[in-house]
Amino acid sequence: MDSMNTILAKSTRSDSVTLACHLKEVAFLAEKVAENLGLDIEIARKGAILHDIGKASPIFQKTLKSDFLRPPGFLFRHELASLFFISLLSETEKGPAIEMIVAHHKSIYKDIGGKGILDLIENDNDIIEKHIAGFEDWSKDAFQILEYLGIKTNPISVDQAIDNFYEVVEYCESRQYGFSEWKGVLIAADHLASALDGRSDLSELKLFNIPKLDYYHSRKSELYPLSLISTDDTRKHTMVTAPTGAGKTDYLIRRCKGRIFYTLPFQASINAMYDRIKHDLKDTDTDIRLLHAASSIRLVKGEVKEKIIQRHVGASIKILTPHQMASMVFGTKGYEAMIADIKGCDVILDEIHTYSETTQAIVLKIVEILCNLNCRVHIGTATMPTVLYERLVGILGGKHSVYEVKLPDEILSTFNRHIVHKSESIDSLMNIIDESIGQKKKILLVCNQVKRAQTLFTVVSVRYPHIKKMLVHSRFKRERRSHLESNLRNDFDIKDEACIVVSTQVVEVSLDISFDLMITECAPIDALIQRFGRINRRRSKETIGEYKPVYVLAPPEEKNDALPYDFGVLQRTYAILPNGKVIEERDIQSIIDSVYPSEEFISIDMNAVFCEGKWKIRELWHNSKSALLENLDIDSVTCIKESDKEAYDAASLDIQTMLEIPVSYRSIAYRNLEKSTNGSKPYIIPSIAYDDILGLLIENAKQGNYDVTRRFL
Repeated sequence: MDSMNTILAKSTRSDSVTLACHLKEVAFLAEKVAENLGLDIEIARKGAILHDIGKASPIFQKTLKSDFLRPPGFLFRHELASLFFISLLSETEKGPAIEMIVAHHKSIYKDIGGKGILDLIENDNDIIEKHIAGFEDWSKDAFQILEYLGIKTNPISVDQAIDNFYEVVEYCESRQYGFSEWKGVLIAADHLASALDGRSDLSELKLFNIPKLDYYHSRKSELYPLSLISTDDTRKHTMVTAPTGAGKTDYLIRRCKGRIFYTLPFQASINAMYDRIKHDLKDTDTDIRLLHAASSIRLVKGEVKEKIIQRHVGASIKILTPHQMASMVFGTKGYEAMIADIKGCDVILDEIHTYSETTQAIVLKIVEILCNLNCRVHIGTATMPTVLYERLVGILGGKHSVYEVKLPDEILSTFNRHIVHKSESIDSLMNIIDESIGQKKKILLVCNQVKRAQTLFTVVSVRYPHIKKMLVHSRFKRERRSHLESNLRNDFDIKDEACIVVSTQVVEVSLDISFDLMITECAPIDALIQRFGRINRRRSKETIGEYKPVYVLAPPEEKNDALPYDFGVLQRTYAILPNGKVIEERDIQSIIDSVYPSEEFISIDMNAVFCEGKWKIRELWHNSKSALLENLDIDSVTCIKESDKEAYDAASLDIQTMLEIPVSYRSIAYRNLEKSTNGSKPYIIPSIAYDDILGLLIENAKQGNYDVTRRFL
C-alpha cells in the first residue's frame, strides 16, 4: 500500500490532505518558529513529524469517512497513538518531542472533556488497548511515512510501544510549574499548516521578518512635536504622554527595534490603525496583520492566503486588542502559541487608560508577563492618572528601565482646542443642534450605553428626517459594523455637509474623524478627553488657536444609570470640568488626578497563571476558555439571527463571520438561548431582536415584543 497517498490527515466532502503532506508542512513551519525562538530546529522538525503519526491507525482513518458514526463510548486520541514512536528519538530529543506531541490538543490533566493523557490513565483502564490495537500492522504504514520524511526508523514491538507510552506518562507526571515553549512551537506551526492546507507554497510566507520603519523615522514636522524628539534613548521600555495629534503613534513605532504587536482597545480603533499602517508602509512589502474575528471582512479583496494567516504566528506587525493576549493571563488553550509569537518582540500598548477596572487589571498582568518574556513595552496615552502611571513604571522596572516622554507646557498650550459647556439635559440643547445643522456642522452625540444610543438615534431620526445620520456601536453584525466605520471615515468625515452621528464609546480611541460639535453624556474625565479628541481634530497652522464646543450632560441621578462607569467618578468629573471656558491641555493631568486621587487596583491573582514573577500553571496544562470569558466583560462571544441560521450553517468562514454579532459573555450566556454547532458556535437570537439600523436589541433576545416598523415613531 502506498501510505504517502492513502493515509490522510484530514478529509472533508470537498478536499483531503494526506498525512505525509501535513507532517511535512508542520515540520517546515515548526523549524521557522523554533529558529525564531533560538531552539533546536532539528528537534522541532522531528517532533513535528511525529506529532500526528498516530493518525496512521486504521481506527483514526475510519473516523474521516463521511458515513462514520461514532459508537457510544468511542475514544481514539491520535496524539496518544503518536507516543508509541518516541523510542525512535535520542534521549535529548525525547522530552521536547513529548511536549510537542502529548498536549497539542488537550491539557494533559484536568482537561475540560476529561481526555488528557493523565485523565485517561486515571479513569480509563483500557486506554492503551484502545490505541495500540493493530499496531504491528499499521506501524508499517507509519514507518513508511516517517522514512519518507527523513526520520530513521527501526521496528518497534507492541511491548516497546507500551513502554514508550508509560515513559511519557512518567514524564507528564513530573512536569513542574511553567509553560512549554515546545508545545507553543507545535501548536503555532500546526494551526498555520492546517489553516493553509496546501493553498500556498510555504517558502513564500514572510514569517518573523523585522519591519522596515524608515518611513516613520523620516517624518518630522513642528505640527507634531513628538516627531522632533529623539528615540535613541537606550532604556528598554517607553512611556509617552501627549495630546491627540502630537504624533504619538509615529513615536511609539519609532521606538521599536523588532517585530511589533500594536494594541488598541476597540475593534474600530484597530481597524483604523491597520488601514493607516498598511498605507504608510505600502512600499515596503511588510507583513502587516489585523487580529480580530472580523479580519476576513477587512480583507475580502485580498488573497486567500493573506486572509487565512491573519491570526497566526510570524507577522512583522500585528494589530490587535489586549483581550487577544489574555490567554497568557488565564492559561487558556493555545496560550503557549501566543507566547511563541510574542516573546522578545516590541509591544505597543496605546490608550491603555481606557479599560474597565477588571480589564485594566488584566492589562497590568499582561505587562508583567511581557516583561517576563523579554518584550520591549511601549505605552502611549493622552490621559492617565498618576497612580496608574506610577504602577506601570514600577512593573516595567522603574525609571532606569523606562524612557519617559512628555511635552512642555508651552507646547501643550498649542493643543488647546475645546470650549467645555455643562448642561442638565440634551433637551435644552436642541436649539444648539438646530443652529449647527443650519451652519452645515458635523455633530457627534455620544452615549455611554448601547440602549440609550439607540433611543437617542430614534429621537434624532424623527426630529431631523432629511439630515444624513448614522448610529454606530459594537452590537451590529460584523459586516454592517465594518460598513458603518468605513462610511464614518470616508463619507461623513470628509464631506462638507451637515450630519449627525450617534455613537457609544467606540469613537473614543484612534478613530480619525474630526467633527464640529459634540454633545456627550458625562463619562470619566480620561474617557471624556478622548471623546473630545474627535472634535476639531485636524491640526494645522491655521487651526492652532481655534476652539470648538463640547457639551457635557450632567451625570444621572441613579447609580445603575451610570454603568458601565463608577457613579462617584462621574460626579467628580462633572464637578471639576470648566463651564463655558477652554479646557487647558497643561491642566489636564491635575484635573485627572483630582478625579482619581488614589486607585484601588483589582487583583486577579486568584485566576491568573502568572503571579509575583512566577508561573503557577504546570507545563502542558491549560485552563478552559470559560475561565477567560467569566473574567472579561468584552465582546467575547457571538450571536446570530434565527433567520440567518440556515445560511450560517452552510457558509464558509468568511460568510459566517459577516453574519455574527459580537456580544459579551455576561450579556447573553445566561439567557438559555440555543447555540449553533457550527463556526464560532454563536448563540441564536430571535430575528426580531436585531435591526440593521439600530443593531442588537438585547432586551428582546428572549421575547419578540419589538416592532421594527415603529422604530422611528
